[in-house]
Amino acid sequence: MPKTGENIYKRKDGRWEGRYIKERVDGKARYGAVYARSYREVKVKLDMAKKGLEKKVLPIVKTRKMEDIGNEWLTEATVTLKESSTNKYEDILRCYILPEFGENELSEITNQRIIDFTNSLLLNGGANKQGLTPTTVAGILSAINGIRVYAMRRDYMVGFSTKCVNLKREQKDIRVFSFEEEKQLVAYLQEHMDLSALGILICLFTGIRVGELCALKWDDINLSEKKMSVCKTMQRIRAKSTTDSKTEIKILEPKSACSIRTIPLPDFIVEWVKEYHTPETFLLTGDRCRYVEPRTMQNRFKKVLVSCGIQDANFHATRHTFATRCIELGFDVKSLSEILGHASVAITMNRYVHPTMALKAENMNRFTNLFSVK
Repeated sequence: MPKTGENIYKRKDGRWEGRYIKERVDGKARYGAVYARSYREVKVKLDMAKKGLEKKVLPIVKTRKMEDIGNEWLTEATVTLKESSTNKYEDILRCYILPEFGENELSEITNQRIIDFTNSLLLNGGANKQGLTPTTVAGILSAINGIRVYAMRRDYMVGFSTKCVNLKREQKDIRVFSFEEEKQLVAYLQEHMDLSALGILICLFTGIRVGELCALKWDDINLSEKKMSVCKTMQRIRAKSTTDSKTEIKILEPKSACSIRTIPLPDFIVEWVKEYHTPETFLLTGDRCRYVEPRTMQNRFKKVLVSCGIQDANFHATRHTFATRCIELGFDVKSLSEILGHASVAITMNRYVHPTMALKAENMNRFTNLFSVK
């Protein structure tokens, strides 16, 4: 293309093109262009474009590699995250995000790259190339979006948005014990009462999580006021120490601020716990130092189900069952939400309340009395 004057070119299509520096990104010039049918006309347009830029401060567009911003984001987030959450995001960065995008500048990553990456994770992600679940992939995308927001708040150029991905999550079937199963389970636990059986019964009638049960101490139960304080949870997380063990048990604050709560205890639970009450000890051991970890409690629970002849279930089924029984008994949802330690009533209704077919049938039959239908 022949050049005439100051960065003005005659194009093959007969038009004239004038180029000018529109902005600089990390010191590299990015150009704008104006077009006209004559050299004189394009020169006028070019001068006007340059004068327009002189009247305003050219934006300094910053860009950084995903690896740098990702590590900075995690370092800052660690201040507010629980240790278990920090470990989770470290793994997501190391195993998924940085191998795919680490060397790319955020401005170079497109929506299509994010879509292709998501599909790849769903189809053949994971150590065995078995494909990851939509829930796991959603966690990875959440981390990518966290990095994106962190970068944008610091005026770095970002070329993508995670909103371009639409993940379809399958609703899992949630196990709730039938009334007959729960009756059978309670009878077995009362007949074989020990500290583990007592712990399971407490979960069935308060809805606390297995980690909260394992961290519970007798001092958290006030027998005179008939209430229980839930302020700790027990988790097995990746070890930070230099020992040979890859994981370690930690007693931490619960899942969220709303999970720190006080639960009124019904009289029958107060009667059960009176016999075993030992101050300053773990509830499940009666010992000050020795505890039962969640994985062990899960195994004990499954053995109890086998002994009862009840179909297999995760320990969390005690929490689902408690919430469902409460609704069947007419609990107001706000009270139930606070007992479960939820941030909102919507979480309680959508996640933990599962009306039985008998309750649905009872509700439907109310039409009979309403209109005296024959």
